[in-house]
Amino acid sequence: MTTITDLYPSRGAGEVSVPRQDPVVWSEPGTPGPIPGADLQSYERDGFLAVEQLIDDDEVALYRAELERMIADPAVRADERSIIEPQSQEIRSVFEVHRTSEIFAQLVRDERVVGRARQILGSDVYVHQSRINVKPGFGASGFYWHSDFETWHAEDGLPNMRTVSVSIALTENHDTNGGLMIMPGSHHTFLGCSGETPKDNYKKSLQMQDAGTPSDEALTKYASQHGIKLFTGRAGSATWFDCNCMHGSGDNITPFPRSNVFIVFNSVENTAVEPFAAPVRRPEFIGARDFTPVK
Repeated sequence: MTTITDLYPSRGAGEVSVPRQDPVVWSEPGTPGPIPGADLQSYERDGFLAVEQLIDDDEVALYRAELERMIADPAVRADERSIIEPQSQEIRSVFEVHRTSEIFAQLVRDERVVGRARQILGSDVYVHQSRINVKPGFGASGFYWHSDFETWHAEDGLPNMRTVSVSIALTENHDTNGGLMIMPGSHHTFLGCSGETPKDNYKKSLQMQDAGTPSDEALTKYASQHGIKLFTGRAGSATWFDCNCMHGSGDNITPFPRSNVFIVFNSVENTAVEPFAAPVRRPEFIGARDFTPVK
């Protein structure tokens, strides 16, 4: 039985800071793809890449209509893949939409989307996670500061930082309606969080992050060192970001919803093993165990 070395220890007695052990861009320089070389260098340095218009207005309308259809469907609401806001009781997120909606499945297979993932990760890719985030106006809660990789490593068993996310805006992202915030350059250091992972932690963490949350001291240090970038943009814009970026978003108390589709691509050469710091695996609709490449 092969033992996999844990390069990124977390969920122990105290916080630990570890330099990144993996590349950010895995493809060889000059590898053909939709991302220009200068943008790849920027992504490697900062950990993110903003695209002003990934999809056009007609496509935005198509995906918005599908989002609205899904959140209005009582069967979708009753499904365990739907996460409900604890206060308003409105749908917050719906997971695994690339399996439950052919329209979103087509988006995942779109070369503008999957092609960028392959170029960044230097291999074929599969979908580790997909979801629509609704974030309606008048009180939708935010997502506290965290590194996705810390959770995906600790609770899903992803061994290495060879994973990239894309958030595609289906509504305008204002500077006031709870947009994505990233600390540029934070992806070069792994922050292992303190505290054991409770069983079935996902049931709580998908509504409000707790386990895997950095300390105030660590966040202050990160923000002082890296600053904070707030992403705004029209519907159809997209933000690609590395799995280890420290990021979060605020509450939305405006009347304007902030809805997006969120897709996580993982390399087929970085498939999940057993969790590194959790008693059991999370459900497959959150952390996939089907490693079939996107074609």
